[in-house]
Amino acid sequence: MNKTRGYRNYLTCLAAFCGLIPSEAFGPRPTPTRFQSSSIRGMSSLSSDAASDSTGDIYVMVNGMPGPMATAAAEACLRKNLKLAPTAMTGPDVPASTITVTDLVSGKSTDVRLVPANDKDELIASLEGMRTAVGAENLLAIDYTHPSAVNDNARFYVSQSLPFVMGTTGGDRDALLHDVHGHFCVIAPNMGKQIVAMQAALEDLANKYPAAFKGYKLSVVESHQKTKADTSGTAKAVIASIKKLAADEEFSIETDIEMIRDELAAMEFGVPEQGLNGHAFHTYTLTSPDGSVQFQLQHNVVGRTVYAEGTADGIKFLAKKMQTEKPQVYSMINVLEEGALE
Repeated sequence: MNKTRGYRNYLTCLAAFCGLIPSEAFGPRPTPTRFQSSSIRGMSSLSSDAASDSTGDIYVMVNGMPGPMATAAAEACLRKNLKLAPTAMTGPDVPASTITVTDLVSGKSTDVRLVPANDKDELIASLEGMRTAVGAENLLAIDYTHPSAVNDNARFYVSQSLPFVMGTTGGDRDALLHDVHGHFCVIAPNMGKQIVAMQAALEDLANKYPAAFKGYKLSVVESHQKTKADTSGTAKAVIASIKKLAADEEFSIETDIEMIRDELAAMEFGVPEQGLNGHAFHTYTLTSPDGSVQFQLQHNVVGRTVYAEGTADGIKFLAKKMQTEKPQVYSMINVLEEGALE
């Protein structure tokens, strides 16, 4: 992209924020696509103090739309009195377009122009315009993209000094944490409040009573919608704690997790038909050496609402921390401990 085009994008982004021109000025626009995620919206309710919530000044660049998880997160942002940035990053193979994100609970909707991830010049120009319009401290990002994009996206956010919440799993996690050191972000394999609490409890149990289940053998089955490309990040985190309890060094996270991505197999595992397009069913089993004792841990989720709302809470938590703390990497356990999960 040449400098003239970059400057034009900067000015149009700024003008759209200020209400001087409509968002259509960001570029050629097809008829807005009404896009709704498979979230179970009945589980959600509006915050009673939304009108007085200072987070109403926060704009969120939700990257990964029109994917269902990213779109569910965008809906949750609207529901929790956050604003959507008018530009967001989509996959490199997704054509540039404008979609309409609508939250059926609050009735709020916003048009968002999607820019392919490989058009970095346009993304950077749009970021500059958005920061000028609303203030750098009021612009944050959410990442629900693809496991193959995790590391590149994180480096892009750091290079642009863009605080972010990342729920995308996969990628090189060690490299990820290295690359984002000293940057404001929340990174977690699971954003659901109750599941995060369970993870924290298991981690505490493993630290207090290591090898309490010594000799027990671990087996794990996890089922997700067929579009999920990688092994569950939540399963990996939970297994790490269970392995401490069982002292099971033979179980391999990379090879011993049974992944279900077939719809028929998922239904046989207990997934209801209406949940096939969005679910997370996990069963962890510990069996004694002689087979006479068995313990099971299950967490089964249909839909995406619980993750989407936790992600929006993560944004609000991070915005608050940016006012008082030095840049650092947080987890959803930090958000839970802060009491910031609504």
